[in-house]
Amino acid sequence: MNEDKYYVYVLKSAAHNRIYVGSSQDVNVRLKLHNSGRVKSTKPYRPWILLEKHSYKSRSEAVKFERLFKSGQQKEYIKLRHGL
Repeated sequence: MNEDKYYVYVLKSAAHNRIYVGSSQDVNVRLKLHNSGRVKSTKPYRPWILLEKHSYKSRSEAVKFERLFKSGQQKEYIKLRHGL
């Protein structure tokens, strides 16, 4: 794993029409946490499927884009892009 890479990821609930946006240094580990029910905010909507991930050079840059992606307008755009 490249230690100076951070990611913003977009998940889709397989059981509900929900999108979740988060950031992490290791998306695969984070996805496992979401699907195991260890993330309180996503537990009721399991299982989750990774739709996309975007890499950034710093944590602060990733968090900035995570906030942008979490805006209502961006979430709607993500849903449209993936046919949801």
